[in-house]
Amino acid sequence: MVVKCQADVTRLAFEDECLTAIDLPKDTLRLTRGPGSGLARRAGDPPGKFWAIGDRGPNLKVELAVGRYGLQDLDRFAELDGAKIMPRLDIGPSISELLVDGDRVTCVRTFPLRDRAGRPLTGAPIPGDFSEPAFTLEGAPIAPDPRGADTEGIVAAADGTFWVADEYGPSLLHVASDGIVIARWVPKGTGHWFAGADYPIVEALPAIAVRRQLNRGFEGLTLSPDEAALFAAFQSPLAWPDKAAHRRARHVRIWKICLVSASVIAEYLYPMDPPDSFKRDAASGPVRRRDLKVSEIVALGGNRLLVLERGSATTKLYKVNAGPRRMVGARYRDDAHQPSLETMSGEDRLDKDIPVLVKKLDFSTDDHPEIGPDLEGMVAFDKNTLLLVNDNDFGIEGRKTEFWRVILENK
Repeated sequence: MVVKCQADVTRLAFEDECLTAIDLPKDTLRLTRGPGSGLARRAGDPPGKFWAIGDRGPNLKVELAVGRYGLQDLDRFAELDGAKIMPRLDIGPSISELLVDGDRVTCVRTFPLRDRAGRPLTGAPIPGDFSEPAFTLEGAPIAPDPRGADTEGIVAAADGTFWVADEYGPSLLHVASDGIVIARWVPKGTGHWFAGADYPIVEALPAIAVRRQLNRGFEGLTLSPDEAALFAAFQSPLAWPDKAAHRRARHVRIWKICLVSASVIAEYLYPMDPPDSFKRDAASGPVRRRDLKVSEIVALGGNRLLVLERGSATTKLYKVNAGPRRMVGARYRDDAHQPSLETMSGEDRLDKDIPVLVKKLDFSTDDHPEIGPDLEGMVAFDKNTLLLVNDNDFGIEGRKTEFWRVILENK
């Protein structure tokens, strides 16, 4: 028997900030602020206050640039894996301070992430062996930038600083209260990719992190209740040893990272639901494993995490217990170890001694069709009250930011 997830759901009023309008051959590209990649609250924040992170900045897939906006010359990049069109590199990663007041969300201020010289970070791809190709509206290549970041998750620490998750490296950025990057933690062996960035680079993460699928690096980020560790979730299974493993795998890695030792101290495997169980997505056509994503995690106390798992239209929220009994052996973080977790996951042959997280469904938008698609950010205001937000992609397709307050019943 399927039990409907009971909740009181309210869409909160919010007005997107208009950034610019660019006249293109077939349509006008109107860009708005995009604060929906990740949400967080700081211990001691007053009621209603929270923080949001935007991603790398406005970017278009080639087919959208050609089909909707008439940039026919860009069609030559259609077969280039991961190609993006970036119309305004000056609109890059930024943090917003926001306030919920009744049924309305307002933006108090927005400030960019900056290097020690005060220069804003860009959303340009980083140098390295796994860089995404990017181009201007005119089709000119955008040079890799060691300060480039695709920021997708945020936590706000009690000391006033932030930690920000980046999909490119993937990496973790420690950011001061004014947006200045204090340090960037990157995978081992990749420090030279970031040479020239005007902030310290620390090779703190396992080398296997670079095997993330393009545009599927760190996505969810949360801080342990004692603020001694971060939990960082990849958006999708790694592409290790190859892309085929990524497409077939159904488990996503979540790392627990000690902030004192700057090292991964635990790993967990989050099992994704069957693709056809995402009902609103399945109603529009076939759903593949690679269409599914983990977009946010929130620490609830103890070892409990709330995980936002989604397709596009369907979003599910699951509780898991990331305790010692569910830890995966450290050898699986060694990229020399074969078979990989992704290979075993895709072939449904995870060994009995490799535990996976046990999930308990708290909420599904399949039960609440009024909630729109593409939810990425989530923050908890108390044990029952959540705020969800979509990624409006900086308005490139006319999407508006939607904040949804969800009050769970008897949770």
